[in-house]
Amino acid sequence: MQYTNHYESPVGNILLAADQVGLTGLWFEGAKYYANHLAPEHEEKNLPVFEDVKRWLAIYFSGQEPDFTPPLHVIGSSFQLAVWEILREIPYGKTITYKDIAKTIASRQGLPRMSAQAVGGAVGHNEISIIIPCHRVVGTNGSLTGYAGGIDKKIKLLNLEKADMSRLFVPEKGTAVCAK
Repeated sequence: MQYTNHYESPVGNILLAADQVGLTGLWFEGAKYYANHLAPEHEEKNLPVFEDVKRWLAIYFSGQEPDFTPPLHVIGSSFQLAVWEILREIPYGKTITYKDIAKTIASRQGLPRMSAQAVGGAVGHNEISIIIPCHRVVGTNGSLTGYAGGIDKKIKLLNLEKADMSRLFVPEKGTAVCAK
């Protein structure tokens, strides 16, 4: 059974979802892929995991890096899980490119190369945004592409983390591949 709860953040309302294991979803309202894998039968309920997530978010939105991770229940293919693990390794306030992630995946899997587009697809289906920080992934040329919650939210999150935005820019034609 999945349960839901809500959090009002400074950059928009967030829907939280969890099961008995941990957090299964964290989506900005109106985002591409919003509640994409939320079970049709779910119940609004306040669970201890939601209190942990809300405490984490309160610390995060105060401009500090949380020193803990709430219980997560990350569900995806083995490729998606590998990409999402790399997302979790991106330091607070730093960015990485889709190409860099592709190179890391290829290296870890003993492959000569990996498609940055395939990585983008996996990043785009991350169900637990912010905590699994898909907003920290940018295009190789510095393009702030790929945030289904909206480029404006991606910019706000990176600014909140005091990321170096000097080489980053908003593309003329935006894409939205990070589900949150």
